Amino acid sequence: MNIVVINGTPRKQGRTKMAASFVAKKYNATLLDVSTLPLPLFNGEKEQYELEVIQHLKTTIEKADAVLLLSPEYHSGMSGALKNMLDFLSAEQFAHKPVGLIAVSGGGKGGMNALTNMRTVMRGVYANVIPKQLVLDPQDFDYEHGGLVDDIAARVDDLWKELTNYAKAYKDIFVGK
Repeated sequence: MNIVVINGTPRKQGRTKMAASFVAKKYNATLLDVSTLPLPLFNGEKEQYELEVIQHLKTTIEKADAVLLLSPEYHSGMSGALKNMLDFLSAEQFAHKPVGLIAVSGGGKGGMNALTNMRTVMRGVYANVIPKQLVLDPQDFDYEHGGLVDDIAARVDDLWKELTNYAKAYKDIFVGK
């Protein structure tokens, strides 16, 4: 199963990157990290699509059986860096593909708007966003070991199982034709 985990924060350090790295490592998934990809600011011009980094991005998502997006919540939405990356992609890469969502918040009621924002954008590229989604708060992290506390790691396991079940169905229905 080829699942791509996307770290959607522009920060080189931080909880979103910590969570994305933890998930990718735990499940042996491919990690795409917007903080390290040299993506230009999307302008829709044809020349951008010819860039090697954009070709790599498109190919990586096209070959994926599913995608897991992680983003911090900035001003009631996903990070601008993640949105910029997603703007280079389309239904060509995402149509019917299962997508899981995790928002990382600063606490309180944060994260829900980022989840809604990611879900809306994924609907725009005809992805199949799975029902289960998570918001991770600061207390959900095991800072000493670079992971998540046990009960939250179990919730991530549940999300991962649902995502892989949708990915199997996607492969059977859309890829196996």
